[in-house]
This record gives sequence, structure tokens and C-alpha cells, in this order.
Amino acid sequence: MTSAAAPPTSLHRPAVSATHGARASVAASSNRVHLGNLEHLFRSRGAIESSGTAAAPVQPARRRQQAPLLRLPSFFKRAKGDFAVAKEEQVDLSPRLFQPVPPDGPSPRGDIAASWRRLHGEDGWRGLLDPLHPDLRREIVRYGEFVDAAYGAFLSQPDATPGDLAAPVHVPLQDAAYRVTAPLFATSSVGFPSWLALAAPCAAQRTSLVGYVAVCDSPDEVRRMGRRDIVIALRGTCTVLEWAENFRAGLVPATEAVDAAASAVSASDAKVECGFRNLYKTAGDGSPSLSEMVVTEVRRLLKKYEGEEVSITVTGHSLGAALAVLIADELAGHGDAPKQVTVFSFGGPRVGNRAFAERVEARGARVLRVVNAHDVVPHLPPRPGGRWYADIGRELRLDSRASPYLRPDADAACCHDLEAYIHLVDGFLSSHCPFRANAKRSILRLLKNQGGNVKQLYISKAMDMRARLDAGG
Repeated sequence: MTSAAAPPTSLHRPAVSATHGARASVAASSNRVHLGNLEHLFRSRGAIESSGTAAAPVQPARRRQQAPLLRLPSFFKRAKGDFAVAKEEQVDLSPRLFQPVPPDGPSPRGDIAASWRRLHGEDGWRGLLDPLHPDLRREIVRYGEFVDAAYGAFLSQPDATPGDLAAPVHVPLQDAAYRVTAPLFATSSVGFPSWLALAAPCAAQRTSLVGYVAVCDSPDEVRRMGRRDIVIALRGTCTVLEWAENFRAGLVPATEAVDAAASAVSASDAKVECGFRNLYKTAGDGSPSLSEMVVTEVRRLLKKYEGEEVSITVTGHSLGAALAVLIADELAGHGDAPKQVTVFSFGGPRVGNRAFAERVEARGARVLRVVNAHDVVPHLPPRPGGRWYADIGRELRLDSRASPYLRPDADAACCHDLEAYIHLVDGFLSSHCPFRANAKRSILRLLKNQGGNVKQLYISKAMDMRARLDAGG
């Protein structure tokens, strides 16, 4: 799990004068400021010597990492694809990569009013994944940032509880076109023994902030997207009790079928992972279950925007990706849901058996799983001989070795990291092409979260660049 704290104000792009000479002066000053902040970032983690010259940095501390749900046995072999592998000479040192927002702004968002249904899986993303369509890339990155905001909300308010009016939940949304309408909480079905709960009350909290519901509230953005979008974003595992649920990998019956489209799949045949279903269906002390919260809020919003074109997009990372599939299955199964219910998941584990996967598809929910070939979590729970568990929907397969910035031996935490996932999506062209040369996403957050997995050559070159800019005045 990833995402950096909000950048200091000094990192924002300054206003530029109208004359060419002033623009050049401001640009040089801006670069020095940005690289100075980068130097401070490395220095705070022991990466730069006091002399200011390039040095072999100590691995920076990692933040907000999501470890694998389970440890696989040594005989497990990671899935491999036919990907272009990055080479050292492909390292890009463009100043835009050191800024929270590139000098020429974020990737432009084109009008997708006529194509949004295809981008959200109406025809199974046929012809859009490899090579990756630019509009789909922007959509996936944008929904990854919604998940990042769910992590930010929890980490800044880990003790938040439902109905706490004294401390309303704050979600650090990056997209100003959306407005948060409701926080979401998940409750574990297990708890600590009473004596242990008294010793560690924070760790024993059964109900935790897991995500939120947001709606596009900008008329201009609604026109650009061709519909009003309702987003449900969910973080990955963060609490001890959530970890306990993750390990409950037995299959249990899924919820009863409620629509004719899914009637061909018997409810007793469709099964899901026990721990995931517990977190989705368990009510807290005086608070509804995650399932009830989502259904109630989505119904309220659908009624509010009745008569408009509306989409429901569910997105999550790791555990949140599993919960996203359960949510999409339930929402698509209700007769009053809009036709388009889409899941964009990052590093998600398997959720249920083949009968459950068939039920999700029969109900019309579209699932796009973004998977790093070297991430072990999407291969969990294991399915010996192809039995018990099944993958759902379509897969966008990435490879962390294709990034010119990440070490080819990046560890398991990096391969599962949300920011690393967003970084890989931003640079992906196709499985046979190198990393996108004009990728715009800043690597500051990648350096903060996964500094020890960034190539040492890249860090050294970045410090050389800083020294040259300083010397040039």
C-alpha cells in the first residue's frame, strides 16, 4: 500500500512570467527547488552524504506497504509473461519526474462520453488492454488514486468509528470533481480475548474505516465522462483482525441470488472466501455491516440522481480488491442497479470458486484485475489442480521488471505496493514495448515508499542532476 503525504507548498509549480528569459529563470529556480526537496527526502533517510555529492544511498524507510496475505512455499513459481524488460540506459531523468505535478500539467483527459461504456468493460475490454488504450490507462490511474485516498483516510484516522460526529472522517481526495458522500467501515467477525483487548484497545478494535463512497459533482466532468460516476473505493489490510480474517481461506456459500439473470447458478454452488465474506457481512456494535452501508448509500444516490446516466465503479487494492468484487456482485444483483457496474482492482486475491465467478458475470458486473506478474497475492488463495478458487473477469498483466526505475529483484512488498502498481500502469504500453517514454507520473511517492527497490543508478544520476543544476546557478 502506498501513497505519500501531501507535498510541501514549495513543491508546487510557481507562476511563470510572460517573457522567455523570465520563464527560463523561473524554470531553473523551480528545478533547484524540486531537486532540493528531493535531496532533503534522501537526506532524511540517510541517502546523501553531507558533501552533497552522489553517494551510495542507504535504503530509505518504507511506508504504507502491503505485505502478502500468505507466505507461499518455496516451490511456488511466479507467473511469467512475455514482457519487455527494462535496461539501465532507459533511465529517464526528466525534471518532470521530480515534481508532484509535471510542468505541463497532468495527462490530459479527453472527452470519453461516447466511449466510457467500452472503457468500463461493456464488451470485456476487447482490444483495449494490450496495447493499453490511453483513455483506459488514465481511467485506471485515476481509480488507483481513489484507493490511495482510502489508505490516507485510514492512516490519518485509524480510530475512526461509525457515527462519530465529534471527529468526522476526512478523505484526502485528489480529484476535485468528486465529493465524498459516506465513509465505509468493515467489521471483523473475530475479536481479541477480553484480557488482551484491555491491554491493546486500539489493536482490538473490530470495526475500522475501510473506504468511502464518492460521487462526481462537477457538471463539466459529468459532461466529459458522459455520465455521473459513483465511486466506491476500498483500502487493503491494515489491522490485526483483518489479517486474521485473511487467513480464513475456506469457502462458504455466497449470498442468495436475487435476480433472474443469476438464477442459473445455485446459491449453494457459488462460494466465496470465508474471511472476505465475514468482513463484508458482519455488523458492528451499533453499526451496520459494510454490505448494508454500501447498498443503503448507493440506493440513496441512485434515487437522488434518478433519470440521469449513472455508473457505479468499485475499486480496491489487495483486501479492498476482494471486497470490491463482493460489492459489485451484490449491487449488480439488485434490480434497481444501473446496467454498468465495474470493478478496477489492484493486486487482488482470488475471491471465490468458478460458480461464483460465473454468477458475477451473469449479473453483468465487469471486473478488470490489474496484476503484477511478480506479485504473489493475486495467486492466493492457491488452487491446486485448478480447483476451489477461480479468477474473475479480465486481467491487465504488468511486470515490475519493465520499469526502468525499479530494481529487477524488487521485493514482495514492492511488487504488491499500490503506488508501484499505479507507476506500472502509467508506463505500460504493451507487453512487447518498453516503458512509456512520456510517462508523466511523478516518482517522488515511489521513492518515498519503495526507495530501497529503486535502482541505485537512477538515484545516483538524480543526485548528479541536482549538482549540475546547482552549479549552473
